[in-house]
Amino acid sequence: QVQLVESGGGLVQAGGSLRLSCAASGPTFSSYAMGWFRQAPGKEREFVTAISRSTNSTYYSDSVKGRFTISRDSAKNTIYLQMNSLKPEDTAVYYCAASRARIFLPAMVRNYDSWGQGTQVTVSS
Repeated sequence: QVQLVESGGGLVQAGGSLRLSCAASGPTFSSYAMGWFRQAPGKEREFVTAISRSTNSTYYSDSVKGRFTISRDSAKNTIYLQMNSLKPEDTAVYYCAASRARIFLPAMVRNYDSWGQGTQVTVSS
């Protein structure tokens, strides 16, 4: 299984930006579809965005579309989440995840095989 380590979280004011990174180690990174999820206190883990393994197609939840961008740097075995125009409701622990599912369903938690430890993002109003 691939190992994932997130970084880049922190405290930012509403309207600001942050970039999260997820470094992967282990088997071939390019064979994984990758996703970002988040979980706020007292809430279920929710899908944020994902990128497929072959075509690098991207998928976004409606709540972040137009504000967040996912990207992959295969040379560095890293994916990124650029978050702009942040809102207080974006406050959560953000998790990176990897999927080798033959049929990739980007928004399904159970579709992912490996998870990072999470990084806290706090947006103040």
